[in-house]
Amino acid sequence: MTKAPDLLDEAIEVADAGELLETDRMVEALIFASAEPLSFTELSKRIPGNRDIRSALTRLRAHYRKRGVQLRSNEDRWSFRTAADLSFILHRQAVEQRRLSRAALETLAIIAFHQPVTRAEIEDIRGVSTSKGTLDVLLETGWLRMRGRRRAPGRPVTYGTTFDFLDHFGLESIKDLPGLEELKGAGLLDSAIPASFHVPAPDDSIDLTEDEDPLEENEMFATGALEEDAGEK
Repeated sequence: MTKAPDLLDEAIEVADAGELLETDRMVEALIFASAEPLSFTELSKRIPGNRDIRSALTRLRAHYRKRGVQLRSNEDRWSFRTAADLSFILHRQAVEQRRLSRAALETLAIIAFHQPVTRAEIEDIRGVSTSKGTLDVLLETGWLRMRGRRRAPGRPVTYGTTFDFLDHFGLESIKDLPGLEELKGAGLLDSAIPASFHVPAPDDSIDLTEDEDPLEENEMFATGALEEDAGEK
């Protein structure tokens, strides 16, 4: 004869499994319906009760790992994305983006690796001048932002990357940018580079560094680069 405690334990297990499934479905539905990646904080606010949302995300990520769409996170913002190995069958449906110039790509790469960085510092690294138009184009993509002003003569504007930059290039954090050995393996660096050469550690934190001052309110909402950095007139 089955003992009453055993029946109670079984009922509790069934109830727990039901709650886990319901939590998974809530999280799945919210992320699927959202036009933008949802943060863990946003999920927590919208899902009722004291549920283990973090575990639900882990289960869903495992469930979708081998599916056509996958659950991905960028800085703890969650979204469904097409599996990378299936991109070849979707290229006809993709909206053609305006190609960035070589100068824009070089500038974007420098900012990504050296941020926070000023226009003068970008020019010093590239060895050529950087036009205002190049920075404007990058700002318009949403991949670049003006961070603040360097505490230096002329108070030049500092630049950094955005969450959209990480999302577009499939990076979970800025620390996922390729390192020295990866760049060598991809043929992007000469094998005979100096021994002292190193790849910088970028910082895309929203917090300003000790040598940065905040932008003025009218600068923060500018749609393009400032006409002239104060130190570059």
